[in-house]
Amino acid sequence: MTINEKQNQIIEEFSVFTEWIDKYEYLIELGKNLTIIDEKNKTEQNLIKGCQSRVWIDAEYVDGKIIYKADSDAIITKGIISLLISVMSERKPEEIINADLFFIEKTGLHENLSPTRANGLLAMVKQMKLYALAFENIQKNKL
Repeated sequence: MTINEKQNQIIEEFSVFTEWIDKYEYLIELGKNLTIIDEKNKTEQNLIKGCQSRVWIDAEYVDGKIIYKADSDAIITKGIISLLISVMSERKPEEIINADLFFIEKTGLHENLSPTRANGLLAMVKQMKLYALAFENIQKNKL
């Protein structure tokens, strides 16, 4: 499944809910399935700046693809990062760098988050793309 196909799937899943309280509950459920970062990687370096809650994101480069793991001390934020990981994890760096994450707008996620959570969401996306850029540069330097 491509990044865009995964985003369309998320948009479809969110369209089932008419009330935002139901969407928040769905986010909480998604957060329960998050691939959790190892405790040893919950470092200051992996902590996302600009989030209302504490969010850690780590990335590994395996067989040409990036695998993200994360955790948060807030249940809604866990759901948000879980969505981002489902879209961007196990992709090539170039795919992640060039991804237009339209699902954030189409689901109404960005406009229905508090301003600090919305800023945190953007900070998470930025960090994930920075990891992709770093891995892409490492790969180019090996060639």
